[in-house]
Amino acid sequence: MYMHILIPTDGSDTAAKGVVAGIDYAREAGAKVLFFTAVPEYQVPSEAELMSRRVKSLDQYERESEQAARAVLDKVAAAAKSANIAFETEFARSDKPYQAIIDAARRRGCDAIFIASHGRNGLAEMWHGSQTHEILTHSDIPTLVYR
Repeated sequence: MYMHILIPTDGSDTAAKGVVAGIDYAREAGAKVLFFTAVPEYQVPSEAELMSRRVKSLDQYERESEQAARAVLDKVAAAAKSANIAFETEFARSDKPYQAIIDAARRRGCDAIFIASHGRNGLAEMWHGSQTHEILTHSDIPTLVYR
C-alpha cells in the first residue's frame, strides 16, 4: 500500500475530481499526501510589451504566481482538513508541469502519484497536451490515474 502520495492539481474541475478521489484513497490507505501545483515560469517581456510599458517585474510576477498557487492549494488543503488526513502543500514555477511533479515526488519521497486525466487522446491530446501522459512516460514512480 502506498504511504506518501503526491496529488497534483491545477485547480481545474477535472483535477478537483482527482483530488477528491485521491483524498478518499489516502484516507482509506492511511497515507499522507503532498498536494502540488505548478505555475508558469516568468517570461521575459517582448519588445512590444516593453514599449507599451505593460511589464511585470520578476519580483511582482513571483508574488502573483505564489498567490495563484496558494489559492489552488488552499482549496485542496481545506478538503484534506475536512477528511482528517495528514498533508503538506508545495508549488513550483515550471513550464513543464509534468517534470515539476516528478521532481517534487522524488524530492519529497513520495511512493505514488495520484493524478486526474481529462481523457483526451488523438488530436485533442496533441493540441492540449497531457501532463498525465508525460508523467506516465517519464516517471518510474507508480502512478494512479483517475478518469
